Amino acid sequence: MKVTVLFKNQLRQIDFLKPLHISLPVQFEERGVNAFYLDEPVFAPFRAGNFVGSVTEGGACNCEVITLSPHGNGTHTECIGHISRERITIHDSLKEYNFFARLITVVPESINDDNIITKEILVKAFKNNPLLKESTALIIRTNPNELLKTSRKYSGTNPIYIEPKAMAEIVALGVEHLLVDFPSVDREEDSGLLKSHHIFWQYPAAPRMQATITELIYVPDEIPDGDYFLQMQIAPLESDASPSKPVLYEIV
Repeated sequence: MKVTVLFKNQLRQIDFLKPLHISLPVQFEERGVNAFYLDEPVFAPFRAGNFVGSVTEGGACNCEVITLSPHGNGTHTECIGHISRERITIHDSLKEYNFFARLITVVPESINDDNIITKEILVKAFKNNPLLKESTALIIRTNPNELLKTSRKYSGTNPIYIEPKAMAEIVALGVEHLLVDFPSVDREEDSGLLKSHHIFWQYPAAPRMQATITELIYVPDEIPDGDYFLQMQIAPLESDASPSKPVLYEIV
């Protein structure tokens, strides 16, 4: 199924039968990615009296009870409610689901024991290929891009993060939806300051209610840097974050 869109002042096509998946699923038996010392997700058949929600255990159907922590159990999308005093949910914040997006690949700078995406790195990435006005979403892939990212246990490893000056640059570029392949845009241990989160959402001075951050994606190497059509799929949860499934499509 092909759809025609106006992009760069030209009519271009998107083939919705050719999705490019960049999410990591919530997995059972500790097979999936995990971060922030959060418990691994639990998948268990529902039990009530003689009923068991497992066909393999003799039940008539499968009915699982799932316990998970979106912020550490796979790809997730979060809203301003992640840092706000007010209860704001991703279900209420994300009202649109289709965007033009730019995918870039960067190598974080090693500073002492940290691996940081700096403002200089972003400026260099956009020097010869500026972010388009149509692109309200930015996807950051980091190198090295080993397959281990899909199952890594990040807790206590001080993963990659975005320095506040770089996040201010991202906001200045007009990015409303930021997607990254690491657990958090802030340092794992930062005394609870979450500076880059606050800068991105401009909270509390001028809250960007519609803006979202998606973390723990994985973009395979065979997907080249460039411009894409992005669909953001989330579960309709009344929480600050939800497991999500961002999908890219080529613009031809």
